[in-house]
Amino acid sequence: MTDVRKAQRLKAGDRVAVVAPAGPLKGERLEAGTQRLREWGLEVEVMPSALARDERFPYLAGSDAARAEDFTNAWMDDRFAAVFCGRGGYGVQRMLPLLELDALAAVEKVFVGFSDITALHEALNARGLVTVHGPMAAGVEQLATGGERLRDLLFEPEKVVDLLDPRGAETVVAGTAEGRLLGGNLALLAASLGSPTAAKPAGIVVLEDVSEDGYRVDRLLTQLLRAGWFEQVTGLVIGDFSEADDGGLVADVVHERLEPLQVPMVTGAAIGHEDLNLAVPLGLPVRLDATNGSLQPLEPAFQ
Repeated sequence: MTDVRKAQRLKAGDRVAVVAPAGPLKGERLEAGTQRLREWGLEVEVMPSALARDERFPYLAGSDAARAEDFTNAWMDDRFAAVFCGRGGYGVQRMLPLLELDALAAVEKVFVGFSDITALHEALNARGLVTVHGPMAAGVEQLATGGERLRDLLFEPEKVVDLLDPRGAETVVAGTAEGRLLGGNLALLAASLGSPTAAKPAGIVVLEDVSEDGYRVDRLLTQLLRAGWFEQVTGLVIGDFSEADDGGLVADVVHERLEPLQVPMVTGAAIGHEDLNLAVPLGLPVRLDATNGSLQPLEPAFQ
């Protein structure tokens, strides 16, 4: 079993870096989001490529080499207590071959992001590090709606006693399970299969996605099932599947594909691309009570 390793919790006065390992950021959104971080007492430094745009591939924030260099520099610089991603989009997988992941994971540092950032979470979690799946530095709406949870998790993790929103979590398969919380964006997890950073999860898995219609969710889940990806999964937490063609169809697909695993399972977790995106600690041991709709950390997320 992989040893769980945690960074120091954040405190007022800490300096944090903002990176854009995937898509380019809009300056006004980044300024509004980082102002929220400053209100928490953090000193924020934006890395050089965060506001860049690749000339040939405008969906990328600068070249793969520039994004990888900024991420590495921010992570290895002991002036920074945390690295916040600015946004998702696409591009993390392109820069993964340029990162020294073992060396990076040896440094215990707070890391925050979601969506395309799942590719980094997967690699760091597999090496034991606890990371945060949650609102990003340019995610203005999510910081406004779910910022309090994120702040609690980063600054006072003992205050977070249930990772789910009790108003939305619904039981699909009753029961309880324990294990490390892993997962993230469904499309990125499926796209990782066959790559050097692919990691079959052992524990509780959280899944979310955006702009994936019913048949595509079916294809992604079927790919993971055929690959044996769920073999060591002990529980399932299904977050938001936003902007799909038919939300009811997507829900039916998720139930039909995953219920036969017969592990404790809840749906309706406020985790994903909606305005309310509750931050959760990936890599941390948790207890899922699918009968009562709770997901409890078994220890604080940070030291």
